[in-house]
Amino acid sequence: MKKLIAITAIVMMCSAPVFAANANTTQNGGFNGPTAQGGGFTGPGGGITTVEGAKSMRDDAWVTLRGNIVERLSDDVYTFKDATGTVNVDIDHKRWNGLTVGPQDLIEIQGEVDKDWNSVEIDVKQVSKVDK
Repeated sequence: MKKLIAITAIVMMCSAPVFAANANTTQNGGFNGPTAQGGGFTGPGGGITTVEGAKSMRDDAWVTLRGNIVERLSDDVYTFKDATGTVNVDIDHKRWNGLTVGPQDLIEIQGEVDKDWNSVEIDVKQVSKVDK
């Protein structure tokens, strides 16, 4: 009987920190602070960038662009155009999520600037149509 009590006491002592840690987390994930809205970041820096602006950003910078895909160059590479210019965008098949767009469709893309020695490309992570 003493062994059972000792084992129970050890199990309770070892699991107490786990229960305490779980009690301090939120169900939704993301940022938890004075301006939390159920997950994710809220604040400045999430605006739409132009093609011209994206070309001058640092490598791996996160961008959101709004415009049109005007041409397919290869399997995953397309020409994207907005009012300030054009840039090649790399959109993997899985990023389309069943979405079909044409040159007449206004879209929004989110991704990372990919700079090489003499070229700039956007590695697209999300594509969505925009209502005009």
